Amino acid sequence: MATGRTHRPATRSRGIPEATVARLPLYLRALTALSERSVPTVSSEELAAAAGVNSAKLRKDFSYLGSYGTRGVGYDVEYLVYQISRELGLTQDWPVVIVGIGNLGAALANYGGFASRGFRVAALIDADPAMAGKPVAGIPVQHTDELEAIIRDNGVSIGVIATPAGAAQQVCDRLVAAGVTSILNFAPTVLTVPDGVDVRKVDLSIELQILAFHEQRKAGEEAAADVTQAAGTTNSAVAAKREGSATDQGPDGDVPAVMPA
Repeated sequence: MATGRTHRPATRSRGIPEATVARLPLYLRALTALSERSVPTVSSEELAAAAGVNSAKLRKDFSYLGSYGTRGVGYDVEYLVYQISRELGLTQDWPVVIVGIGNLGAALANYGGFASRGFRVAALIDADPAMAGKPVAGIPVQHTDELEAIIRDNGVSIGVIATPAGAAQQVCDRLVAAGVTSILNFAPTVLTVPDGVDVRKVDLSIELQILAFHEQRKAGEEAAADVTQAAGTTNSAVAAKREGSATDQGPDGDVPAVMPA
């Protein structure tokens, strides 16, 4: 099997937009689930619903792959799995190093989804001398002093940073200097990298803050709806009271005179 150093995905050279590239893993996940259920074909509407996008966008994305489907039949599931895997570079082996083996780094090391998607954890690296040699997910942790040699010996081009924020930039600089050209950053900081190096940032706290914003907005909308409903109830009561008062008055709005006996 080829290694990560021998080939890079052709998505950029073929002009596939970044937004489309970001959706390809969603399609692949949905298609893999269909494949596991031995589903031979799928319509654009069904696949779009499973991936959480609209069908027009899906068809546009697939046109970049040269896959248009068959009218009345849909898309061939296995062929699409192959096409997307090829575009994402998942038909080959990508050795990955994880730097920072705290709680998050250890959790990432134990994640079973890497291998099934073409990513092999080649090494776990940490700056704490006490961690050196300790197995995590069956892989012995190595000290950061060995980082450059590990990257060279394993042909690593993808690095995962799971260190504290203060150490992330230094680790990033060392990874890039050693030849790493793609970085997945879990540290809560923005990394500075030279041209030709791709960085994807994952910040769980930011995602939670965004969810908190939406929860607050929903709560505000519900409170406003309650106020509107209460105001409507009050206005209805006032209107009903006015109507009741009007029925007790004469045609000119005066209280009727008492008729003589």
